[in-house]
Amino acid sequence: MLNFYRAASIVAGPAAGALLRWRASRGKEDLSRLDERFGRPSRSRPFGVLVWVHAASVGESLSVLPLIERMLDFIPNGHVLVTTGTLSSARLLRDLLPEGAFHHFAPIDRPDAVRRFLDHWRPELAVWVESELWPNLVRDTHLRQIPTVLLQGRMSVRSYRNWRWARSLIGPLLAGFNQVLVQTQADAGRFSDLGAVQPVVTGTLKYAGFPLAAKETALREMQSMLGARTRWLAASIHPGEFETVYQTHVQVRENFPDLLTIVVPRHPSTAFELEKKWVSRGLSCSRRSACTGLSPETEVYIADTMGELGLFYRLSAIALIGGSFIDHGGQNPIEAVQIGCAVITGPSMFNFAEVMADFNLSGVSLSVGASADLPEKVSELLSAPEHIVSLAQQQKKIVTSKASVIDTVFEALICYLPTSE
Repeated sequence: MLNFYRAASIVAGPAAGALLRWRASRGKEDLSRLDERFGRPSRSRPFGVLVWVHAASVGESLSVLPLIERMLDFIPNGHVLVTTGTLSSARLLRDLLPEGAFHHFAPIDRPDAVRRFLDHWRPELAVWVESELWPNLVRDTHLRQIPTVLLQGRMSVRSYRNWRWARSLIGPLLAGFNQVLVQTQADAGRFSDLGAVQPVVTGTLKYAGFPLAAKETALREMQSMLGARTRWLAASIHPGEFETVYQTHVQVRENFPDLLTIVVPRHPSTAFELEKKWVSRGLSCSRRSACTGLSPETEVYIADTMGELGLFYRLSAIALIGGSFIDHGGQNPIEAVQIGCAVITGPSMFNFAEVMADFNLSGVSLSVGASADLPEKVSELLSAPEHIVSLAQQQKKIVTSKASVIDTVFEALICYLPTSE
């Protein structure tokens, strides 16, 4: 099936190129760096050892930043090339990557683009993060005898069922990895069944991620505007969850008249329509990107700017984690816990099954089974500030206790890291 996929990707090549250009015209790709998506580099290869790390988007990229620093410390005069496929991740990594590391957009999975990419960069080691395995890119890397490692591999039940119908495609790709490190025992079973050789359970590197940053000036400004207002945060909310947040605000407001709901949309582009809809339903909203400020009459503050999630986690004692009330599997709860929030989740958290299992085992999970149960849970927490603090501390203790996962992963990776060229 690999040969069939390769042939299909060649035939579809012109359409893929046209799609990228259309996306660039809509602001969904970086037009100035579009050549990178076709495998054409925008900079020279640095002299010396080069490790290539591929991550899908923001969450995966942030989770490996501490590991990238360790690799750079280990490799004298080495460099790390980080590839992703999204504009949002490129913007964040521009300011977060350490010296010696740099970002490049991943090539589209077309043989000519992959060839140009690998011909230019010639990495000594290729590291894939989680589960974005493009067949041409993985296969051609293997054919060049470049050592490859899959880090914090994750596979949902749905993905596993889908891949079972394409074993002849995924099997050789997984079997070609020198090492497969996965998050849970369930992941190990699924990867092994699909062809991975002796996957090792290490857990998620997100336990060891750096806490999200916040600008002190912005934090002081927001704290001054908020004062002692009762507030809660709905973070990384998807469009399918907007109604859940709206209904929760309306019902909780009955008990807390000064309630402020802070909403961070998962996709900032949805903020304008969200504001328009809620205003039409009688809510007083303010949108951060519009610089309209926040008054005592503001009921909902829509935080639709990039890279400021850490700021808003510092402004609320409780945080609802988005992606958990739709069939998405939840966004990262660890980021909120690290900063000191008590996190609430919906029923769909399969992306972070390990974290939720740890919370459940310790009795500190704040999971609600349905949207209709959320207003009661939020009201209950807002009525008991001391309980919120206690839960947040217990959740943070669990996360901190797992931070040593980075040592486990680095030990597994170290034998593949070149020290000199």
